Amino acid sequence: MIYELRIYDCNPGKLPNLLKRFEDVTLKLWDKHGIRPAGFFTTVIGPSSHRLTYLVAWESLAERETKWNKFQADPDWIAARTASEKDGPILANVESSILAPTAFSTVK
Repeated sequence: MIYELRIYDCNPGKLPNLLKRFEDVTLKLWDKHGIRPAGFFTTVIGPSSHRLTYLVAWESLAERETKWNKFQADPDWIAARTASEKDGPILANVESSILAPTAFSTVK
């Protein structure tokens, strides 16, 4: 099992829009494509209060590539993303890291 750490820095005032998009659309589409979220977090204390950090669980890099690409190409996702950004872009920056648990990690 590997994990993808994704950090989304939102444009000012847009974090509520991103959270709503996840709740209303993204998570349903992830379920359709077999994408398994492992946790979502907003920043309470840290460098930015406009940040969403989350983890996705993958069996392998091959699984990630296949499922993520299908999700990104899904017409329902493209339409929802476009509609959610009708008043301007939500995201200012996206970071992604692939992580492997250590032998002593409680998350495997």
